[in-house]
Amino acid sequence: MTGGARNSHVGWLPYVVAATFFMEYLDTTVIATALPQMAHSFGVGPNSLSLGMTAYMLALAIFIPVSGWVADRCGSRTVFFSAIGVFTVASVLCGLSQNVTEFTAARLLQGMGGAMMVPVGRLIVVRNTEKSRMMQAISTITWPAIAAPVVGPPVGGFITTYASWRWIFLLNVPFGLAAMAVALALVPNLRGTERKPLDVVGLVLSATTLTAILYGAELASQPGENPWVAGALIAGGLLMGVVAFQHAKRHPHPLIDVSTLKIPTFSVTVVTGSFTRIGIGAVPYLMPLLFQVGFGLSAFKSGLLLLASALGNLGMKALTTRILQRYGFRMVSIIDVMVAGVFIIACGLLTPNVPLVLVLFVVFIYGVARSMQFSTLATLAYADVAQPQMSAASTLWSAAAQMTIGLGIAFGAVSLRAAAVFNGETTGRVFTLDDFRLAFLFAGVLTLLSVTGYLGLARNAGQSIGGGSRGTEDPAKS
Repeated sequence: MTGGARNSHVGWLPYVVAATFFMEYLDTTVIATALPQMAHSFGVGPNSLSLGMTAYMLALAIFIPVSGWVADRCGSRTVFFSAIGVFTVASVLCGLSQNVTEFTAARLLQGMGGAMMVPVGRLIVVRNTEKSRMMQAISTITWPAIAAPVVGPPVGGFITTYASWRWIFLLNVPFGLAAMAVALALVPNLRGTERKPLDVVGLVLSATTLTAILYGAELASQPGENPWVAGALIAGGLLMGVVAFQHAKRHPHPLIDVSTLKIPTFSVTVVTGSFTRIGIGAVPYLMPLLFQVGFGLSAFKSGLLLLASALGNLGMKALTTRILQRYGFRMVSIIDVMVAGVFIIACGLLTPNVPLVLVLFVVFIYGVARSMQFSTLATLAYADVAQPQMSAASTLWSAAAQMTIGLGIAFGAVSLRAAAVFNGETTGRVFTLDDFRLAFLFAGVLTLLSVTGYLGLARNAGQSIGGGSRGTEDPAKS
């Protein structure tokens, strides 16, 4: 293969990976709206299906940390191709499930595929993309994670209303087969430069940490569960995380290499970025409830309003690279996180009497800010990471991102319940607009507080991949 042909193929990699990401993220978000219909077909209550959700998270917790090691050992194309295959087969099994046991087993298998597919796909892109094209590549593979949570609910509602919940999973088959064929043709089968032994203790510690945190977050998001049990699980997971961190610092070949946190730009995106993602990530949980419970809208009409956020998400993608090139990562991070925090708080001030145009404007700007901040974090993460550390950085980033998705939902649920208690909750009382106002305030304040981490970024942060290149060419103008 000539160099030009190879570069042409490499240029397609972000789109191939983005397609698989969208399949996984959309599948995760649409299932929530299908739970009542699924429960009815299985002859059980909706809460009985939480085991299937938990099984998926358990698989993510166990297999995300080991994904980098497996890719280094077996080759990125081999693992990525196999992960898509496992995810596709598991999707068929989910769609054909006849009871909760079969569905739970299929979701466990699907989680194994997803846990390998997402971090290894990201690793493939960052390993095969030149620094000068990194911003555009990361922007491409980031949009599924941004768009899926807002597109998922209306899509899920449409499928379950006009077809069957089984199609949510069966529709993955043609996409999965196409992705496997393209991956086999285009993805290079790169391996790590050295064959490291598997850190079994690190695997157990990281799996326990993520399992406790994600399961605790799942319990916190369920209205009927004891919040103290959920809080204890999350606290226990964080404590175990400290033990895992200390182990990784001492181990010669740790499963999760925490030395990448010494890189300032990567550390900010993981640590500070986690708080930002939790605050912003609470909104996809709170906003549908606000429209359905607070405004009294149907699930379908609520989903249509959420499309304004999706338009903001997707519309911003065309401008992300140019904005970062013009103003730089530091300035964009600071301004955008403040805009996001303010408009999250504004979401809580919406009422049924607010003009529709204003509601759509607030939701749209939130979507714009969400898209910009998530793309900025995902791109900056790899700006200063050397090639030998790419696998470790991708693994740690994926684990943090997955954990904060669950914590964002939990934070939204806990905030809403805390607001209800503050406003004099009584048994059986539905959430009021005052409850939502406080919950959005909590999420907005957490988002705003995270700005302190971005203030510590160097002014030329991310310049190696083109961030702020135009604005820093002439020092006299800066």
